[in-house]
Amino acid sequence: MKMFAMGLVGGIFGIIAAIVAMMIGGLDAAFSETGTSEISGLAISALLFSILGIVGSAFSKSKPKLAGWLMLISGIAGVISISMFYILSGVLLAVAGFMGIFSKKKAKEAPSAASTS
Repeated sequence: MKMFAMGLVGGIFGIIAAIVAMMIGGLDAAFSETGTSEISGLAISALLFSILGIVGSAFSKSKPKLAGWLMLISGIAGVISISMFYILSGVLLAVAGFMGIFSKKKAKEAPSAASTS
């Protein structure tokens, strides 16, 4: 449950950070000579990684290892994309990712012969 909540909150904060980065990229494009901004493209990639983090958190119950890898990749790639805007989301997603990767899924016990008779 903690992994799901951390991944979801990290993904939502990542979407908010990506939107703020898009606004700053738009301002940069408006005031630059070429009319383009590299920040806008990086913000879009951070938005996609935030969505990937939310998808990873959705898999946290059924496939915790896969969810962990998705959230870890999302956290690291988001920090690479828009660095300081994504620091809170990156930490939340990375911690949730490590929780998923190092989780030990409980094996289901087979019914014993004594309980069936």
